[in-house]
Amino acid sequence: MAELNLKQIIDRLNAEFTGDTRKLVFWYDDKADFAEDMENVELENAKIYHLQPDNQFYTKYFLERVDTTTNYLIYAPFPKPDVRDNHLEDTMLYSKRFFADRASLLSVDLGIEEKYKPILEKHIKFFADKKRTQRFYDLEIENFNEENILTGLLSAICKARTCSFEEVVRVVLTEGSLSENVYLQQFEQYDLLPSFWRLCEQHFGYTDVKPTLERLLVTLFVTYTARYVQTELPAAWKSFVSYKAGNIIAFLDSLMNSVLYRDKYDELSDHVAKGLNVYQAFSGCRADDLVECDTFLAVDQVLVKWLMGRLLAEDTGAKLNEQTIPEVCEKRAKMHFGRKTDKTYQLLQSAYCMVQAANYRSAEGFKAIVDRYLSADHQIDQQYRKFYFYYDKLENTEAFEPLRELVENIYTNEYLATLLPAWNEGLRQEEALAVLPLQRDFYNANLRYAKERTVVIISDAMRYEVGQELFARMQDDPKCSAQLSVQLGVLPSYTRLGMAALLPHRTLEMTDDFQVLVDGTLCDTLAGRQQVLQNYVPDSVCIQFDEIKSMKVADLRDVLTKRQVIYVYHNQIDARGDKPNTEDEVFNACEEAVQEIMDLIRRINGSGNTHHFIVTADHGFIYKRDKLSESEKIAGKSMENAFVNRRFVVSAAPLQDDGIGHMSMGAVLGNQDAKVVSYPVSSNVFKVAGGGANYVHGGSSPQEMLVPVLDIKMERGHQETKNAEIALVSILHKITNLITSMDFVQSEAVSDTVKPAKYRVFFISEDNEKISSENTYVADNRELSAQKRIFRLRFTFKNKKYDKDKQYYLVVYDEDTGLEQWRHPVMMDIAFADDFGFGF
Repeated sequence: MAELNLKQIIDRLNAEFTGDTRKLVFWYDDKADFAEDMENVELENAKIYHLQPDNQFYTKYFLERVDTTTNYLIYAPFPKPDVRDNHLEDTMLYSKRFFADRASLLSVDLGIEEKYKPILEKHIKFFADKKRTQRFYDLEIENFNEENILTGLLSAICKARTCSFEEVVRVVLTEGSLSENVYLQQFEQYDLLPSFWRLCEQHFGYTDVKPTLERLLVTLFVTYTARYVQTELPAAWKSFVSYKAGNIIAFLDSLMNSVLYRDKYDELSDHVAKGLNVYQAFSGCRADDLVECDTFLAVDQVLVKWLMGRLLAEDTGAKLNEQTIPEVCEKRAKMHFGRKTDKTYQLLQSAYCMVQAANYRSAEGFKAIVDRYLSADHQIDQQYRKFYFYYDKLENTEAFEPLRELVENIYTNEYLATLLPAWNEGLRQEEALAVLPLQRDFYNANLRYAKERTVVIISDAMRYEVGQELFARMQDDPKCSAQLSVQLGVLPSYTRLGMAALLPHRTLEMTDDFQVLVDGTLCDTLAGRQQVLQNYVPDSVCIQFDEIKSMKVADLRDVLTKRQVIYVYHNQIDARGDKPNTEDEVFNACEEAVQEIMDLIRRINGSGNTHHFIVTADHGFIYKRDKLSESEKIAGKSMENAFVNRRFVVSAAPLQDDGIGHMSMGAVLGNQDAKVVSYPVSSNVFKVAGGGANYVHGGSSPQEMLVPVLDIKMERGHQETKNAEIALVSILHKITNLITSMDFVQSEAVSDTVKPAKYRVFFISEDNEKISSENTYVADNRELSAQKRIFRLRFTFKNKKYDKDKQYYLVVYDEDTGLEQWRHPVMMDIAFADDFGFGF
């Protein structure tokens, strides 16, 4: 580090007097800073001659006549006289000058050429502070020129770690205010503000009579927007469009894609959007022209409004640039503002699926109804659940209320109103109970002959579509192989009877006072169920989920050791749905239930040496968001000795009324029970006392009676997994345009051994300078066909001169690890780059 210390000066002076040739060196110490020190200094190969203002003529005589062989440092503790007054001027022509000013020391110490010394002298005040000077040194600039020196000074003021003007602008914009910016104040203090604005013009094409950060910021955002909006910008914006679009796109890309700075980008974007009234400006644009633009959150607001309009019009065939509504939603959710908009786009995707279900027509015949429900119709229930899951997470739902009403109407008045009567008509067929495995046969079908320890997780009210989601998510686990099947639940489809049916038994009965007995044992408690289970499997146990999930590993192993069958009772969904004050949380409970069960399976597999799991349920449920109208309630009749519920009535004789079906309990239980269960053939309910009617079960519907059975086997050993990778499809050796599109392919489909991954893709120089815009791609495609995994990325390059003899690279970085995955060398051959040769 260059400091005005005597030792450094002596070392430099000694270096001047090396060699065999006689040397004279003049040192004019303008302020006599070293006059006292020089009285005692001794040089290795020279003598010190103390020049005085009035002994110049004698000095000339002495050096040129008296002593013509000795090396001399001629030290003058005053400024060099004017040429006309300096008798030593001609002597100095064949001698050397020595400078001990700070600028000179810096030039020598850093290896800066003499021609750039005036730049240091102009900004010498900057180096008055040691810490600030050290920051300049720490930048380790190698090839000094005017721009690098100025950029280094600006970088040091901004405390940047690299000498980069883009980083200077990043700090100025993200760490200071736009009006009273502390960095600009420091630039001005050290006479660097004009240089800052000149570099803004050189790098970003921003020029103004009275430049301001506000207008620079608008220039950056408008220029970026102009590249991605496929229509003419508002007239008032056009003056802000810069000719350095490539540099600006690369700069804003790096800002918005940075985990460190993306929140600040959002703040700046919001500030500009308000100033330009972006939402109003884009409201009149065609949605097709905006779908690629990611500059402002207002773009998403405009697109969401368009998507809402198409969905409310039930126009499911609508497209934007040949992209369907779900494709647009998926695309936008993965773009920069997806962190804020993903719930909205997820909601719209679910709404799209619901709108597609409009004018629903049921299959004919019970088996056909069941088959179509398992293959397709359950997705309507699933998407209805997802719609409300995301709807409830929105801060303001007012704008989405019309869409919610449409979804609710389709689900209730078209889907359920059509499916449930058809289901119940089919259920009356004699062969209906033979179409599917029966819940009462669960133990015999799944556990009776099991040879390995099995954990049975019974999740109260996990209906089929929730089980299907659990199945899909478990398939992504590389250590898991799973199979999903279904069984027909009992009727009435309520907890006490459903839980009993899942136990091993010879007899299953409902007493006249409506108690449920298994082999004559009352089993509506955990102890009663365990007693029944142990009668068949002595090495078995029944346990509550909440108890086992919090066990220490040693206690968990104690529970599992020497057990053949473990029944785990999980109650997340029914516990929330069955209470009037929490029934609207039931869809959130479904999401939590899936995650809890996955976590438990992995924990038991990892810590309990247990690898076989069966997940099932006692019954499902029906949930509708709108409060039930009186027309949806079946008036209850006074009945003695009846078991009355919102969705069923068990009595000695069937209820005879419109809209009510019935089945003998003997058929349900496989015995001679003469009692009858009566139930609404639609989604209606019986009118009974008490609150809460949106979440119901107990009746006859696919949602209540089709119970999932997941057979899961976890691998004992470790199975290697890898990230989905991307590769270049396009044959690329040379870049010839500032805007270039390229095709890539996701090498393998996401599967149980190939995990989704997120990549950043851009171009750099051999000096690691980013020279293009940055693309982010999420490799999560599950398509087996490689053709369907091809995707295109577009790159915008910086407006600058490129050296054809240098190497440039396309690079791919893993977003999660920050590690480079691969690079591909290219040559940059862009004609007329850098503003046709007339740029800075």
